[in-house]
This record gives sequence, structure tokens and C-alpha cells, in this order.
Amino acid sequence: MRAVINKMSLKFDSRSVNEGFARQAVGAFVAQLDPTMEELGDLKTAVSEAVTNAIVHGYADRRGAITVTVRLFEGRALEVKVKDAGRGIDDIERARQPLFTTGDDTRSGMGFTIMETFTDKLRVRSAPGRGTVVTMVKVLKEREA
Repeated sequence: MRAVINKMSLKFDSRSVNEGFARQAVGAFVAQLDPTMEELGDLKTAVSEAVTNAIVHGYADRRGAITVTVRLFEGRALEVKVKDAGRGIDDIERARQPLFTTGDDTRSGMGFTIMETFTDKLRVRSAPGRGTVVTMVKVLKEREA
């Protein structure tokens, strides 16, 4: 990947009220790359899904910490990592299938599908009992002068 031009990291409790905070903070930080409104909306939605997964699935039965790290690269590229130390994912491939959920019937099972749709690259690393790291990469379109 290209040279890093800026980066930031946030750490917060796995409380549902913090999902909106993470979404807005990432959006504000990425704004320096001058994304389109559509790109910004897509990215904020992907971040919301990743953070919500960490809260609902990673820490389903307890509170824990979630870390969101954003790196901005030359060439209008960015990387967002959402990390938790929760219960982890037993079968990542199965978890990435549309409509699969380990949550209750209020969960759509579309989190990873949405993240994949709104980013250029999605990587999921997880170990049962040790947590999950979701890495999303997006390259923003060049803006016309």
C-alpha cells in the first residue's frame, strides 16, 4: 500500500450508544480526503456494521473495549480496522454468508455483506475466545477540479 499521510485511533466501551460516536468520528477524520457524500455515507455505514458486530456478537454477554483505527494513504486510499477482544468467530466463512447470524431474530445477518458492498476490500481475522479484527479498505474516486 501507499505511504501513510495521517492516522488516528479510538478506544471505547462496547455500548450500543458508542456505535454512532465511532461512525461520526471516522467520517469526520476521513473528511480531509474530500470524499463524495455517497462515499462518506458508504464508509460510515460499513463502520457502523463492524462496530455493531463487535458489540452484539463479540461482547454479547459482557462489556469490553473496541478499538477503531483509521489510516489515510496517498492516492485517496484509506484503511479502517475495528478490533475487539470478545468471543471471536468460530467459522468466518459461514459468518460472512448473507443472512447468517448468531444473534436473535432482530438481526438481519447482513453485516459482513454490507461491509463488503461498501468497501473495496474486507478482511476478517478472528480466534474463538480471543476476539476479531475487521479490516476494510476503500479507495476514493479522484475529484474533478
